[in-house]
Amino acid sequence: MYIQGSETNLYHTRHYGHPSQFGYKDLVQLWKAAAVKRGLPFGVTEHRGPTFNWFAVNKGCDKEGPFAGVPYDGNDPEFEDFYLPNQEHYNPNATIWDAAPWYSSNPWWHQRWFDTIKELIDLYEPDLLYTDGGVPFAQNGQGEVVSRGKYEAGLHAVAHLYNTSAKSNNGVNRAVYNQKDRRRDVYSLGVLDIERSQESGIKPDPWQTDTCVGEWFYNVRKEYKKPRHVIEIFVDIISKNGNLLLNIPQKPDGTLDDECTYILKELAKWIKISGEAVYGTRPFHVFGEGPSSVVIKHFEEDQVAWTASDFRFTKRGNTLYAFQMRWPDDNRAVVRTLTESHKVKSVRLLGVGEVPFEQPFGVLTVSLPAHKPTEYVTVLAIELEE
Repeated sequence: MYIQGSETNLYHTRHYGHPSQFGYKDLVQLWKAAAVKRGLPFGVTEHRGPTFNWFAVNKGCDKEGPFAGVPYDGNDPEFEDFYLPNQEHYNPNATIWDAAPWYSSNPWWHQRWFDTIKELIDLYEPDLLYTDGGVPFAQNGQGEVVSRGKYEAGLHAVAHLYNTSAKSNNGVNRAVYNQKDRRRDVYSLGVLDIERSQESGIKPDPWQTDTCVGEWFYNVRKEYKKPRHVIEIFVDIISKNGNLLLNIPQKPDGTLDDECTYILKELAKWIKISGEAVYGTRPFHVFGEGPSSVVIKHFEEDQVAWTASDFRFTKRGNTLYAFQMRWPDDNRAVVRTLTESHKVKSVRLLGVGEVPFEQPFGVLTVSLPAHKPTEYVTVLAIELEE
């Protein structure tokens, strides 16, 4: 909104007014969503680590037009506490992404970041704290690792999150910290988050994909993912020891539009049938079988052309759950991962009940009913002998 000529800047200026008169400080007051009174876990995403760099655009002004040379409200000394004394990173010719490295080396900013995150934790005790980047301030914008002492602010913030949660929960930490640094000595501090992408196989440690059905914010022009696509992403992720953090964009008043409500209702109907294969389960020794797989690309999630031969697995005790990614035309499910050592006792189709099966030479062949229990991914609960 502070880069003249950008799509966001044009919308903001024409809808709310020029950023010299109606800026970010005014815009954030319009957002009214609440979570706690709805009984939802309360999570906070903090993008403050890189803010000292990329929010320096608020120190600029229009280069042309009726407001040429008029300083944006980020220059107003009255609001410096909000907009930050970050003139050192202002580049009048930069876009938001090339203004400066992701994390500043400014020691004042490291302390200020910690103070504000600590305040956030103390005031709101979030169940989840998500950092948009690695643990501050472990890497610079080029991904180069800096000395461990440089990110003590981040380490102290994570410790404070966990200690605060433990204090409120009889000594047990219930808070989750997310960050994006793939180095194991760093991501072991919390849960590795992969934004709008995922892993190609099972990871030994829990991890997370965060993605959205449309945009991170409410964009009336953005096409939403269909419920089927969301469910298929979800199933593939949990088969690899992952978790899906799904963003549902809200209007400024905190309500959802009809399309988002529809997506959530469809997910609820599917989980009512298939939840047994989700909650409390863990990965099998392989995540799945079949010819199709997700394509790992950053910030892109194309829908996969799954086939009836594609399965994803989870397991609880002696029950193997096989998610069949597409319903077969011949009403048969053939699971080839099992060997003769995997003796099957019974097979249930979730939402239907027991179904007939054969297991010659280990391969499991299941006869499915004429009508499927859901329009989306179906699940076989395969009971194995101990």
